[in-house]
Amino acid sequence: MKPLLTKRSKPAGRGKTPVLEPATLSEFNGVRYLHLGTPWVQGAMRIRKPQAIELEYVQRMLVWLLLRPEAEANATDAWQDVRALQFGLGSATITRFCHVTLGMPTTAIEINRSVIDACRVWFALPPDGERLSVIEADASAWAADAAHRASADVLCVDLYDHDAASPALDSADFYRHCAALLASDGVMTVNLFGRDSSFEGSAARIAAAFPPGAVKSLRPTREGNTIVIALRNGEWPSAQVLALRADNIEAGTRLPARKWLRMLRALPAAASDDGLGVHAADATPPARRGRTGT
Repeated sequence: MKPLLTKRSKPAGRGKTPVLEPATLSEFNGVRYLHLGTPWVQGAMRIRKPQAIELEYVQRMLVWLLLRPEAEANATDAWQDVRALQFGLGSATITRFCHVTLGMPTTAIEINRSVIDACRVWFALPPDGERLSVIEADASAWAADAAHRASADVLCVDLYDHDAASPALDSADFYRHCAALLASDGVMTVNLFGRDSSFEGSAARIAAAFPPGAVKSLRPTREGNTIVIALRNGEWPSAQVLALRADNIEAGTRLPARKWLRMLRALPAAASDDGLGVHAADATPPARRGRTGT
């Protein structure tokens, strides 16, 4: 069985043209999978329930819901002014959730044109409009552009090469630029795993870009995905506020927000000096469940 992987081809170094694998498809038991030229899965959508979030680690990337005051309101339009930004489109799960389910103004940055096209045709990604913009671009360049500073309230980062060996973008400069993209009360979530990467090193670089105590993580999934959460202002809500928000999130979206609260933890002390260990790639095994599409 091949492991379940996430995201897309690794961009080449500066001045080089990135080699991007073509998006391909497979289906099994009512779930459509996105691939990049191999049987390894890059994203998933339940065909009859496109707004359902199929993969557990993707659900956990939405832990930022707990860190937004809008979760304290039950109004259907509470999120309409909260600006969402995604680096890495995958099968457009988070983009659909932000734009369709919550009605947020949403921007997604994806370097691979074939992924964007596949999402539009096969993964229920709506067309661009006044409140949705899917842009073919390099996330590193986008983040570094001073014109985009303070342009996002919520940023989700899920950028991996097709081997999931290490994050495609994982430098201290990149995370500093990500922090600068956030509004003063903004929040970022990052998916970390990889055979050749150190969670500790990545977490330390993220923590260095934010105020002391601003960065926490969820416990790893069974498959090894660890979601890191970073607050631009470093101010974590009280336990009582988080519990209220979790109740509202579960009632409104059926996401397991109370479970997320039990998973929240401070970064290990070693994450500030490089050396926690390696988390394996997500290993749920759908790759043999269906033939790679073309």
